[in-house]
Amino acid sequence: MRKLNRINKTKRKYYVVGTICIAMFFMMGIGYAILSQQLDISGTAQITSTWRILFTSAEEKEMNNATTISKQIVNQTTLNLNVELNQPGASAMYDVVVENQGDLDAMLTAINGVDEANNQDPKSIKVELQNIRVNDALLAGDKKTFQVKVYWDASVDFDDVNMSKDVQITLIYEQREASEIPSPPPSIDITDEVVTSGDGLYRDQYESGRYVYRGSDPNNYIEFNDELWRIIAKEADGTYKIVRDNYLSYMAFDEEDYRTTANNTYCADPSSGCSVYGPVSGTFQSPDGSLSGTVTENSSLADYLTGTYYNSLTSTARSQIQTHAFNIGGVLMLESAGNDSITKNLASEKAYTWTGSIGLPNVTDILRASLNSSCTSATDGYKNDTCDSNYFLESSSISDIQFWTMNGWYSDRRYNTSAYLWRSRRYGSGMIMTFFSTAMMENDLAVIPVTYLKSTIQITSGNGTRTQPYIILE
Repeated sequence: MRKLNRINKTKRKYYVVGTICIAMFFMMGIGYAILSQQLDISGTAQITSTWRILFTSAEEKEMNNATTISKQIVNQTTLNLNVELNQPGASAMYDVVVENQGDLDAMLTAINGVDEANNQDPKSIKVELQNIRVNDALLAGDKKTFQVKVYWDASVDFDDVNMSKDVQITLIYEQREASEIPSPPPSIDITDEVVTSGDGLYRDQYESGRYVYRGSDPNNYIEFNDELWRIIAKEADGTYKIVRDNYLSYMAFDEEDYRTTANNTYCADPSSGCSVYGPVSGTFQSPDGSLSGTVTENSSLADYLTGTYYNSLTSTARSQIQTHAFNIGGVLMLESAGNDSITKNLASEKAYTWTGSIGLPNVTDILRASLNSSCTSATDGYKNDTCDSNYFLESSSISDIQFWTMNGWYSDRRYNTSAYLWRSRRYGSGMIMTFFSTAMMENDLAVIPVTYLKSTIQITSGNGTRTQPYIILE
């Protein structure tokens, strides 16, 4: 097993960002139609149609450690947003309405400036448009609501000397007859394929409104970042939780002395690493409350996945990722007495969350994917080897490996430490069992990234098989 070079740790400071201006302009294509024309000795010719595409409103939708300094629509064709972001991870989301008040049909032919803006310094300040794409129709009398998101990407290093950015985004609409506007391909709703037995998509019995794939090889392949991933679940918020079909490499969950006890009092033994993926507000506690303390910094693996790895993804893939809450609470294994359950395990995981772009599988992702009726808890998986028939490692390229989960390991009987984590292991027969390891076992454990795709993505083709994975409309 090969060992990855150590991650260079970057200390991040927190500063208030200066003014961030987002100027969005509509550049109108030529819109006209000669509806009546009369030519004779006293001939006349006139245009009787109107071309009128306008911004009609812009309202705050979601504000996370962000403040709107000013918001103004000028001449109904220019939207100026002045936003202040207060710390890494901060974001501002706006609902913007564009309306066709003329009597000519139109189509969006270009969105210019987004990539250029995101590649300008400071690169930690990003902007993205959601729910709008080239070739969208805007017929006469119709209106369209889309989202503008401005955010401080915590995975990108920043220079506190230059912390403001002016952004210009241009939406170009041109006249099109309705018959000339291409119809979008029909979307595939995976929830139409819910099953009650065998491999496939099930209603999650533990979280209302959630769907989860179960079985040894369900049809949950999806093409993402020009490679194969698999859908773990469709969440209640409409996002898709997906896992890479192959591991990245072998590395530590948290490198030796990557986090100090001065900044992370929960991480009592930095030389063995720490089992908490990323920072939490307040204090972090083990499930029984015997261990408690602060965690203010990412693990080395979190910094790698949300930094180097995230930045290696294609620009299309990055635009499809939804920053999301990951459940990072510890899971207790009952060695002496008591009744364990997936419900208890899930509650422990959800006790603490970390919000970001890339994470790892949860213990309950593995448990809920199993079709084995004896796999009812983390304790079952640890003691009885019953949690088989999982899809995480069914790829032919993965065999006899152990991989990290996102949750700390604790026991009701043994001495607990802040360095223990749950791991999973696959033997050649396909059996998956859960064990525990210290966060520093960097030569033994594989990294399989997990992320969330936006609820607005459209799956337009494929059937979820390995040879015909689901395809996302770009």
